[in-house]
Amino acid sequence: MKPNLPEMTNAELKRYLSEHRNDQEAFRAGLEVLMSRRHSANRQPYPFDLADPSEVEAIFKDKLTQSE
Repeated sequence: MKPNLPEMTNAELKRYLSEHRNDQEAFRAGLEVLMSRRHSANRQPYPFDLADPSEVEAIFKDKLTQSE
């Protein structure tokens, strides 16, 4: 039986992620639901949302230069 992830609370989702950390498909599904609940003002691109891996690299480089 597949759980209904969108109906889970954040605590339940975190427990689900912990229990399924070695199951890539289940973990990804749970993480996407959890991340979709973030406040829009705090959102930043995440690899799930990015089509091109070079975008991820550019984000990391930008963050590193900001911290220096």
